[in-house]
Amino acid sequence: MSSPIEERVRGRVVTDDPLYRVIPVALRFLPDEPLAVRIVFPAGISPEGTENEWVLARTLLETGLQAPTGTGDVRVWPCGRVQAVVEFHSPDGVAVVQFDSSALRRFLRRTYAVSPTGAGAPRSALRAGAAGPATQGPTAPGAAAPAPQTKGPGRTAMVRPGRP
Repeated sequence: MSSPIEERVRGRVVTDDPLYRVIPVALRFLPDEPLAVRIVFPAGISPEGTENEWVLARTLLETGLQAPTGTGDVRVWPCGRVQAVVEFHSPDGVAVVQFDSSALRRFLRRTYAVSPTGAGAPRSALRAGAAGPATQGPTAPGAAAPAPQTKGPGRTAMVRPGRP
């Protein structure tokens, strides 16, 4: 069995404020879950002081590097030639985070080296070709998934959703 893959990247939280807030983000892949990738936000941006993890389909991230995709809680689209935007939706609000496309492609290449097919996942976005269809995976049950929360005009923070 292969080891999990983790890559640290920088994300820029997008708000209507002209200055971006740069945050460290971990991209994770577990070989025993080849269809999913995880985007993990640091504990420092959560009021609870815990990591916030989103689980999404690997193909959603890959396809979003080439064209807008996603209709559920996570949406991904290219932003110019070198950036990609990932938008996270929850009942508490929306968070928009911009990444360097090259960092996301590098991470995806590493995941395909460990799990080449991922049950048929396309690899075209990694080669600058046309991307295939993608579906969004749900957040894993019981996972500490974050909920973006807007805190006043232009202020976006990631927090864990409240419990009913």
